Amino acid sequence: MATDDSLTNLPTSHLLGSVPAVVTEAKSTSSQGAPGANLQIFPPNNGGNNWRGYQTLGGQSEADGEQSVNESANNWKGFFSISSYTQYFNVDTDIVLNRILSSFYPSSGDFFSKIDANPDLYGLIWISTTLIFVIASLGNCATYLMHKRTDSTTAWSFDVSYVNVATFAIYGYALLVPLGFYFLLQYMGSNASLVRFWCLWGYSLFIFILSSFLLIIPNEFLRWIVILLSGAASAGFVALNLKSYIPTNDMTFVSVAAFVLQIGLAIFLKMWFFP
Repeated sequence: MATDDSLTNLPTSHLLGSVPAVVTEAKSTSSQGAPGANLQIFPPNNGGNNWRGYQTLGGQSEADGEQSVNESANNWKGFFSISSYTQYFNVDTDIVLNRILSSFYPSSGDFFSKIDANPDLYGLIWISTTLIFVIASLGNCATYLMHKRTDSTTAWSFDVSYVNVATFAIYGYALLVPLGFYFLLQYMGSNASLVRFWCLWGYSLFIFILSSFLLIIPNEFLRWIVILLSGAASAGFVALNLKSYIPTNDMTFVSVAAFVLQIGLAIFLKMWFFP
């Protein structure tokens, strides 16, 4: 009874003041026991990492960024697996045309920035293969026209060896020359990308496809003008982009060497296929 009397004699304000404290403590306990709802992640992840749930715009961009960084490593299945190279053919017609048009403006020197997110090997293979058949067929056509112009009495025969020479020359140049520059820059301590070099040299050959149609004109002086202008445009495209890609000015000879090799290729095409 003494305990009851002590409780009865407590002030009313003291009893009422203890109620909010109890309620506050109950709320705190409830908030610690059950997590609050978060509309940024819905539906919730039930213990698994495979399902990311709903993502906000910020979270989605971060996920896309991580995916783009690890995409090449995840897709690489080995050198002898076709699926390893599918990522380098993921281009559409608009992208290819834009890169072809960029090769006609060598002074811009921004080709590497255009292909940085998605360098392709489609241009290398498609342009090189097209150039092989174009110079082999039009080279025979040019020799036929020159033969009829100089000596129409003797018979003329199609030179099948043009196809073989064009195949080894174009494929060898488009594959081995970028590979050589890649190893050279790696040896000199500069960061280089072999796929980007192959992409650059592949698109640099497109102008020779167009110039081949002008080289069938049976005029030797005009042929030399066409091939030298085409070679200078292609060489400038490669050299200026290499110069912008190399971080230091100490390796200017690399751009000069690329320029000379492109000019040499142009002269070779003229001398061998359009004599």
